[in-house]
Amino acid sequence: MNLKEQWDHYLSHDAPPFVQFVKYGLAGGIATVAHILMFFLAGFFLFPCVSAEDPLVKLFGLATPAVVEALRARHAVYSNMAAFLVSNTVCYIINRLFVFRPGRHPIAIEFLLFLAVSAVSMLVGTTLMGVLIKQFAMQTTYAFGANILSSLAINYVMRKFFVFKG
Repeated sequence: MNLKEQWDHYLSHDAPPFVQFVKYGLAGGIATVAHILMFFLAGFFLFPCVSAEDPLVKLFGLATPAVVEALRARHAVYSNMAAFLVSNTVCYIINRLFVFRPGRHPIAIEFLLFLAVSAVSMLVGTTLMGVLIKQFAMQTTYAFGANILSSLAINYVMRKFFVFKG
């Protein structure tokens, strides 16, 4: 098999399991970047939830909008919902094209199941994030990281075995 054929095989749905997992990781990485960008854009401009004490703000020397502390957790949840819609659309397209074999369900059902799995993981992760901020006064960036990690684990298992053909 020449290099082009090998590359095409790795990009196909017939790639070996390890390659599939690497592709899932890359797709998830792209979707996570989209999620993070949307979360912080919304958290700065639409639903202010990032305070001057946040490590990201300190690291990059960013100016923050006025944040009402009593609304910070709620605004973080709203920002996460906006990020959810953007990142999951990106993630679905990449997973369908390059990672998992589509066709277990009609495309509309497949997309809705994909979103449902993501919604469950987002609900778990967002609840965790809100609790960490509200109950433990954790900075938004750290709580958001816990949200991302819990969502990653739930999504992979559910997408591989229930949404796509594996």
